Amino acid sequence: MAQLGGNGQPILIFPEGTDRLLGRDAQRMNIMAGKLLAETIRTTLGPKGMDKMLVDGLGDIVVTNDGVTILKEMDIEHPAAKMLVEVAKTQEDEVGDGTTTAVIIAGELLKKAEELLDMDIHPTIVSMGYRQAAEKAQEILNLIAFDADDRDTLIKVAMTAMTGKGSEKAREPLAELVVDAVMQVEEDGEVDTDNINIQRISGESVAESQIVNGIVVDKSRADPGMPKQIENAKIALIKYPIEVKDLETDAKISLTDPAQMQAFIENEEQMIKDMVDKIIESGATVLFCQKGIDDLAQHYLTRNGIYAIKRVKKSDMSRLEKATNANVVTNIDDLKPEDLGEAGLVYEKKIFDEILTFIEDCKDPKAVSLILRGSTKHVAEEIERAVDDAIGVVAATVEDKSVVAGGGSPEIAISKGLKEYADTISGREQLAITAFAEALEVVPRTLAENAGLDSIDAIVDLRSAHEKSLYMGLNVFEGEVVDMYQAGVIEPQRVKKQAIQSAAEATEMILRIDDVIASTGTGAPDMEGMGGMPGGMPPMM
Repeated sequence: MAQLGGNGQPILIFPEGTDRLLGRDAQRMNIMAGKLLAETIRTTLGPKGMDKMLVDGLGDIVVTNDGVTILKEMDIEHPAAKMLVEVAKTQEDEVGDGTTTAVIIAGELLKKAEELLDMDIHPTIVSMGYRQAAEKAQEILNLIAFDADDRDTLIKVAMTAMTGKGSEKAREPLAELVVDAVMQVEEDGEVDTDNINIQRISGESVAESQIVNGIVVDKSRADPGMPKQIENAKIALIKYPIEVKDLETDAKISLTDPAQMQAFIENEEQMIKDMVDKIIESGATVLFCQKGIDDLAQHYLTRNGIYAIKRVKKSDMSRLEKATNANVVTNIDDLKPEDLGEAGLVYEKKIFDEILTFIEDCKDPKAVSLILRGSTKHVAEEIERAVDDAIGVVAATVEDKSVVAGGGSPEIAISKGLKEYADTISGREQLAITAFAEALEVVPRTLAENAGLDSIDAIVDLRSAHEKSLYMGLNVFEGEVVDMYQAGVIEPQRVKKQAIQSAAEATEMILRIDDVIASTGTGAPDMEGMGGMPGGMPPMM
């Protein structure tokens, strides 16, 4: 990119071919990108949301209505759209649910901001107003939240998260499993969801899903001759490979006599036997090794009746440590009886076409496994995503002990409160706060649209009902406004808090961009001609 100097000579600032959009054009393009992305996943929101089928370059299919999964699978190029994808990912990491809500709120905030920009209100004013509104929204959210720490509420939270996500028929038993799993791994009010292992197996109905009071590892015995079942197991967890290490690439061994070759082989065998002897001496009857196990070592282990698994994933090793109270040993020479864990039963079992190892009857395990079933691969995958969301929201409820009613109830309550707050603000920020309030109504409006209801009537009825109760929301199955707390539709406060906060911050960042400079290198969006798409937005997919 060049500009003429005083003597008429071009001054090169950017490389030749660099694309640049300035001021209003840059803002319009970024806003359009965000709006289009929000519209793409908007139809998936709520119990009656529709699914998306995503097909990658290899022909693999994903069928889901989980917002973050859709956004991850889409090949998105536009930089502003990528920022909204990050909103969804953050929502997923922080809470596990509400990803679609976060993105459509961000899309609606951008849409309302565009209307304000068309009224010649400066982007900085809009950003300031949005920031004030987001802070006030958090205060209102605290006022409408209520305490929750009983099991019934946790089950309702889990069922709300799974409604409309492929697990509808079996959501009650699944909710029970999720709550049991979360409560089992909870420690001092904290829940590490990584300690809940999910094994997805197709071939049966969802109702056949189960929780294992211990860990399930998707590995079979290292040798078929090993015992298939060990009772009162003493478990050793070893990171060290039970095999002779390979020589360095530049090392050479010169053997001048066949006897030397035989001695070399015998020495290797003795080293392996010594390793196995250390495992036997420790009293271990079950061995989980993160590295490889030599064939000769497998022979010795089999002969001594030890159940061994090799190349166990690091994450599984961590869960086994939590479930069995074993210590992971880095060096086999350090293995001692006190490092061993315990389990009432360790056995191998084939379920459908998967061979699994079950470690059950652990004493107060702080890691558990869920076995999820589904009639087909794609059904099982969607059930796993629904259960994963449920685990996230139940964990958030256990940690925060604070929930809100669902069905668009919090959004309407916050919108009403923000409109009243806007009347107390002087200056143009008032318009931005009012726009923020109106943008939040996109959630109940979308719930109504996806259920085939009249969205205008739904919003009007909700506003009227909120004059009497803060918990009134839209029951999309009956098409009526009801008390969502009484109906058992409950969500963690953290879901709404994170969705509103991250959507507001991402919108503010996008609005403050008035110059987009794009390299012509690989991966840069094509801004020339604005991609030829309506509204001047480059293609996202």
